[in-house]
Amino acid sequence: MQHDIDEIRQGLLSAIANSSSPREILKSAALKDMYSVIGTLEPSERAAYGKAVNEVKLALEAAVVAREAELADAAVEPIDITAPWDANSTMPDLMPSETASQHPLTKELEEVVNIFTRMGFEAIESRQIDDDFHMFGALNFPENHPARDGYDTFRTEEGFIPPAHTSTMQHRILKDGLSKLEAGGKIAAISYGRVFRNEDVDATHEHTFYQCEGVFVSRDATLGQMLGTLRSFFEVYYGQKLSIKTQPGYFPFVEPGLEFAIEKPASIGGKPGEWLEMLGCGMIHPNVLKEAGIDPTVYRGFAWGGGVERLVMLKYGIEDLRHFESGKLQFLRKFA
Repeated sequence: MQHDIDEIRQGLLSAIANSSSPREILKSAALKDMYSVIGTLEPSERAAYGKAVNEVKLALEAAVVAREAELADAAVEPIDITAPWDANSTMPDLMPSETASQHPLTKELEEVVNIFTRMGFEAIESRQIDDDFHMFGALNFPENHPARDGYDTFRTEEGFIPPAHTSTMQHRILKDGLSKLEAGGKIAAISYGRVFRNEDVDATHEHTFYQCEGVFVSRDATLGQMLGTLRSFFEVYYGQKLSIKTQPGYFPFVEPGLEFAIEKPASIGGKPGEWLEMLGCGMIHPNVLKEAGIDPTVYRGFAWGGGVERLVMLKYGIEDLRHFESGKLQFLRKFA
């Protein structure tokens, strides 16, 4: 009996290896007949025979997957790496730029930056690789503090960090702005760019996304100024008046820390009493100011930070965060 199973197995595997539609072979009569035999066997023989048949099916399924991948690779037109294109060759015809469009995140990030710069904030692009000091140490994260683990941070073998938040620029902004404070001015800047976290990717989580962070320092900065700034931003971005609310939140680099929410805009189907948490914010922690050489007994500041994708998803009713990084033309053409 085992000899028969082996013979059928080899025959089906051979058929899969040479088929242009290998999945159809899983429906073959030979495989069905093997299962039908189980009911005719003595009870003592059924377990061993059934196990052998299941092993055959698993082997066939694996072979089908491998054959389908082989067929898919064969269908891809290979790139001719010997094609001439040097200083003495004629440049090939390329797709004209007029047929392209901005990625929705690029377009909306420019709008975010534009709103804040009109408010008087300097815009600074964040880094895509940094060190532990700027990522954590300068932001009041003690050594071995559990919040360091909470960011699911990537690290290179050399110890560098693809930033998990645009707050990695905050220390630099504060240090560079110290001379402005000493001259009687203020620090007002945003940092923006890609950030990276070791996340399980799903409809609401991505390992790569965008953030925008704001920093403001003066002799008399207040929470009221911060809330007014944020409210104005969201009202301009969504094009309507909005109610806001806050609740306490913990972030090592601010004290007090707040979670900032807006009433869901009517333009995206919101109703009174529906709230959306948009970002974290608060008054800059005295330790963060001290680290940058700013005297916290003389100056005060506030900061905030949040994701750009969330803004865009709400604005356009996008249901899945993964669309932004998918490269799917069907999605991108909606924003062309």
